[in-house]
Amino acid sequence: MAAGVELGFAGAAAPGEAWRLRSAHFPSKVGGRPAWLGEAGLPGPAALRCGRCAQPCALLLQLYAPLPGRADAFHRSLFVFACRGAACYRPPGPRGPLRVFRNQLPRRNDTYPEEPPPREPPPASAAAAPPRRLRSGAALCRVCGCLGPRACGRCRRAAYCGPEHQALDWRRGHRRACAQPGAAGDLEDAVPDHNEFLFPEYEILIEPEEPESPADSSVDPDDEEGAVDTSENSDKQEELRATGSANEALECLDEETLEAMAKHETEDDKIFQKFKERIAAEPEQIIRYCRGGEGPIWVSGENIPEEKDIPNCSCGAKRIFEFQIMPQLLNHLKVDSLGESIDWGTLAVYTCANNCNEGNQYTEEFIWKQDFSAGSM
Repeated sequence: MAAGVELGFAGAAAPGEAWRLRSAHFPSKVGGRPAWLGEAGLPGPAALRCGRCAQPCALLLQLYAPLPGRADAFHRSLFVFACRGAACYRPPGPRGPLRVFRNQLPRRNDTYPEEPPPREPPPASAAAAPPRRLRSGAALCRVCGCLGPRACGRCRRAAYCGPEHQALDWRRGHRRACAQPGAAGDLEDAVPDHNEFLFPEYEILIEPEEPESPADSSVDPDDEEGAVDTSENSDKQEELRATGSANEALECLDEETLEAMAKHETEDDKIFQKFKERIAAEPEQIIRYCRGGEGPIWVSGENIPEEKDIPNCSCGAKRIFEFQIMPQLLNHLKVDSLGESIDWGTLAVYTCANNCNEGNQYTEEFIWKQDFSAGSM
């Protein structure tokens, strides 16, 4: 990643280009199955369960973020997993329904060639479906793509992370495939690339954030907003005098005006206003990346973590802010429902300041969830 703030946008993979989101091409992506970087020390099923309901978490996104000048982090990816249960997102704060892991490799490693991956698509047979096993031989769950230490008791060929996904795959058709002896090829084809457990898959496209122009920064947003509101309030006062009745006029005010008058000048609104202004130029951004530099832009004055709230890494080093996941990502996840839905204001990811490397294992990092305040909704 480059210096300064970089923005990520969700882009639909073109038909026939799913191969770009496989491990060999070091993707940044939303949803689907994980495109694991290293093959050693993957997080096991227990590490990928929700901290509230204990159900398996799905890959929310992964971000390819190598560190220049660090030979041991020539390849480096961050993986964020999220619970599919909406009720688990009610409390704000750390972890809960979310998990984040970091993995890195040197340029010379046992998994990938030193040369950059080819830009041309691989043979059709290699690009047809996500892998069911790592090259090391470790089995992956047929539903979520995480480690699958549990095997189907009948055919012994299908792997799962736990009983929940074994039951889901059984309902989705493994019942029929499993009954066909020796049909290993058909068995693998029985599960599609996507299923109802996985989040929709998109490529994350990275672009640098354009700096604010002098014209944008020369005006105090609060002063400008105050001037607009003063003008609007003057108009409303004229309406009150014209009607001769304040109560009658207030009944005529639209809901938006009443809300603006009621909550103007609160500290929380100033923070939310700054958030909106900062993303106004690129409202579709789903990622803001700036490791060790500019911190998150918060959506509220409530539930902002203090330094003591961010635990040190297991190596003892402090953690620093690396990137945040924006609420715009929710628009791509298809999680809206008539009842309760998965929701957040922003998700801030903090990683080891020393970028420790424990034998190329997957290291758990820290994620903080902030919600919108009631006044900003």
